[in-house]
Amino acid sequence: MTTLAHHTTRTAGVDEILLAEMCAELFASLPRSDQRTKGAVYVRGLLRAEGRKSIRKLAAVSGGEVSEQGLHHFVSSSTWDWRPIRAALARYVTRTIPVHAWVVRPMITPKAGEHSVGVDRGFSAEAGQVLNAQYAVGVWAASDEGASPVNWRLHLPKPWLDDEDKRSRAAIPVGVAAESMAGCAVSACLETGGFWGLPVRPVVLDARSTEVGGTVRRLQAAGLPLFVRVSASQGLVLAQQALPGRVSGPVSAHQLMAEVRHLRRPVHVPGSRSGRHSAATVPVRLPGTGREGRELLLVGHWDGRGGPVGYWLTDITSASLSTLVGLSRLVAGVDDNFDRITDRTGIRDYVGRSYDGWHRHVTLASAAHAVAALSEVAFDRYAS
Repeated sequence: MTTLAHHTTRTAGVDEILLAEMCAELFASLPRSDQRTKGAVYVRGLLRAEGRKSIRKLAAVSGGEVSEQGLHHFVSSSTWDWRPIRAALARYVTRTIPVHAWVVRPMITPKAGEHSVGVDRGFSAEAGQVLNAQYAVGVWAASDEGASPVNWRLHLPKPWLDDEDKRSRAAIPVGVAAESMAGCAVSACLETGGFWGLPVRPVVLDARSTEVGGTVRRLQAAGLPLFVRVSASQGLVLAQQALPGRVSGPVSAHQLMAEVRHLRRPVHVPGSRSGRHSAATVPVRLPGTGREGRELLLVGHWDGRGGPVGYWLTDITSASLSTLVGLSRLVAGVDDNFDRITDRTGIRDYVGRSYDGWHRHVTLASAAHAVAALSEVAFDRYAS
């Protein structure tokens, strides 16, 4: 196991020992030494090149060790499998830092043209406007110490999958089928939590614009604990005896939290400037599941500024209120890591057109993020 506090060789904010160690472990599945070299060069280039991470810049960082053409071929049209490398990255990260949850975060990559794999024009709720873009979801290993992406799923609209010419040009595998964005999120979680030998942790995701019931059922069927954000208008059914005298029909999350407002208890939120955080829970079921449906908790979180700042459904019924609110706070940590590290290490800079090329790039960019994030943790610990 890596002992982060022992890493003391640092260049431009990067722990060199950690970088070499991680690349050796991640690229062990590549059969040829030249492939392993190119993988390490690509990751190092993402960490060192300034501005947009073009292939030319990444090759230049290597000082002639790898040519621009060779690096382009390695990512866009080679045949190496990115899946074992991504799984190795996930195992490395979870072995190195404590993982409190798997946090799902969407990623939008605006595109000028129409040939990048999966690019589609449509309204983005996250951006609040119509965009021509690629849409993907990332699964992040998240803790109070930091966060790192370990898995990705690219959303492919039905027109891309129904058009044989587009499928052929992007080399989209035969088995890839159409999914909603919510379906992509759940599938990415099932892959991360079910097939890679990783620790079981709560899945934290935003389901406010999706069909909540289907998301909850798929996660529960896979045995993954869930902590799912829902809209204020989400209809829920009170569990029996939850609020004596209350009707049994569907009630909105907002109405339910208004009724239990007086039951709020203070919660500690590390790093918050406000000391007035509080939370309450009420047992509920999803509409249409009947009394046999699995009981969930609706969690409301207040920060002293009026109504609840969020409504969450969870099947983690034995955790403290502070622990549950802490799970919701991990989302902000992931967003901070994306803005501060992931985007700067070129996660959205791939300009190729192939499906596997996109997956290779985001896998290597995730490795670069992990090196940068873990270098921060290592030197913070060393300095203290």
